[in-house]
Parts: sequence; C-alpha cells; structure tokens
Amino acid sequence: MPEQPEPLESYEEGRAIAPTGAGGASDLATAEGETLEQRPSAASGGRAPGGPMGTGADKKPRSLWSDAWRDLRRNPIFIISSLVILFLVVISIWPQLIASGDPLDCDLSKAQEGSQPGHPFGFNGQGCDVYTRTVYGARTSVTVGVLATLGVAILGSLLGGLAGFFGGAWDGVLSRITDVFFAIPVVLGGLVLLSVVTSSTVWPVIGFMVLLGWPQLSRIARSSVITAKQNDYVQAARALGASNSRMMLRHIAPNAVAPVIVVATIALGTYIALEATLSYLGVGLKPPTVSWGIDISSASQYIRNAPHMLLWPAGALAITVLAFIMLGDAVRDALDPKLR
Repeated sequence: MPEQPEPLESYEEGRAIAPTGAGGASDLATAEGETLEQRPSAASGGRAPGGPMGTGADKKPRSLWSDAWRDLRRNPIFIISSLVILFLVVISIWPQLIASGDPLDCDLSKAQEGSQPGHPFGFNGQGCDVYTRTVYGARTSVTVGVLATLGVAILGSLLGGLAGFFGGAWDGVLSRITDVFFAIPVVLGGLVLLSVVTSSTVWPVIGFMVLLGWPQLSRIARSSVITAKQNDYVQAARALGASNSRMMLRHIAPNAVAPVIVVATIALGTYIALEATLSYLGVGLKPPTVSWGIDISSASQYIRNAPHMLLWPAGALAITVLAFIMLGDAVRDALDPKLR
C-alpha cells in the first residue's frame, strides 16, 4: 500500500493549499478572501479598498461647494471678514443697538468740538454727533452695495449666460454692447448721468451702478457658460433630448455660477467705495441722507482744525471695503480648483 503524501501547505499571497481526497488541491482561502473583500479593513479607516479619500460604500464624494465650505471654515481671513460684515449688517438693520441718538439732531454751539462724554467721536461742522452719523451711515452704504451687486449679478448673469449658451448673432450683438459700456469711465459717467437727478434717495445711484456694472459680470458669466456647456455631461444630456431650459438650469448654471459669485463679492466693496466717491463729488446721495461720502465731503474743508470729522467716517468706509474685498479673495481661493 503506497504511503499517503504529507499535507502540503503553500502560502502564495496569503492562500492555503491542501490536498483533497481526489489527489488535487483546493483553495481554502477563496471563501474567506471573498468575505474580506466585501468587508472594509480597519487599516483603511472604514473605506472601501482603492476608494478615494472621504468616499466609501456609505459615503458620497464631496462636491465643489462642500470642499469650498470646508476650506473657508479653516481660513482666518474669511472668518475675520465675515464677522466684520455681520457686524455691519446688524448695525445697518438696527443702528439703535449701539447708537441711541438721532443723526440729524445737531447743535451749532458744539460745531467742530472734539470727544466728550457720550460723544466719543466729537461733532461735525453742523454740530451733529459724528459717532451717530458714522453708525447710521453704514445702513446707506451697505444698502447701496448689496442692492447694486444683486442687480448687476442678475442682469449680467442672465444676458451673459444666454449669449454664451446660444452664441451666434445674440452673442455678437451683446459683445459689441458690452464694449460700448466698457468705454465709458465710471466716475465721468456718474458725473454726467447723476448731475441731472434731484432725488435724495439711493435708487438713482443704484440704477447707475447697475447700468454701468453689468457688462463685467456678463463677460464672466458668458465665459463660464461656454466652458461648462462643452463638458461631457452636457453633451450627454443634449443627446438624451434634454431641453435648453433643463440643460441651463440643471447642468450648466450650477457649474458656471462660482466665478460670478467671486466677482460679485469683490465688486460689492467696490460699489460701496463708488457710492462714497460720487457722494463726495456731490452727484451721489444728497442731504438729508446720512452717508459716509457726504460726511467725508463736508469734513474735508476742516481737516486741519478738526481732523476727527474726517477720520471716523473715512475709517469706517475703509474697513467696510477691505472686509468685502478680503471676503471675495477667500471665496475665490476656495472655489478655484487651480489653487488646490
């Protein structure tokens, strides 16, 4: 009777091979290997083998917006600028929280006087409290900046998006119109157009900013739409019979809106500075409207005798514009894939 061969064990890439009754070999680790493939290992942190970071069997890949929000939360520039802007918005809505006086309540006997108890910023040339006027001036500046930015973003995105999507004659006509508006100097256009306006409200200034500001956003939206509509998912949706409105709203707009948001955020601070410039030149907002530009203009002639009249509204304007520009830079860094 021949001797039975001794059990043979071979470890080739972790598999055990043992003899069978028929004289062959069977892979004893097949069932166990299949089980291990279905079960994420502890070393991989619960992720499926070969999966990208942050993804797994029960997790979805992060979108551009979630990645951007994660980066923004870790950016100190975004946090600081957001806190400043939040404070400006709060005092614009409820200025009485930190200023109990009336910005139009003036006493000529106190004209150009410095800091006093209850009046930390002193008084202006008309005897009005500079602190109260500085606080109430934030409402006008923020209102003009926000409404002008919304109008420019809506009009520019709509016209530029349609031109980039359809192209052809519509794109050519819009491009020539934007060239005409780009040739108009902003300050000179404001001096010409607003000099005939007698209203003291903010609407003529907002309308002027929208009229001359939409070409910039239009160019940005047009180029973003042209880039987005060339992607494979848009071509696939078109091949499947998707309508133009569906492709624009569901596939192109969400992927083309990021550059528009970045430019609009930065432009908001620019519009606030532009309103102050036009008001300083006497063609923007007019008294009795409380505005930083108006206060800077009236204080410029007293800069040697009473510099505090110019310092506080000019400082508030500079901080506000800087906060919005810093916010726009942080949003741009978070949404630009090339900077990752």
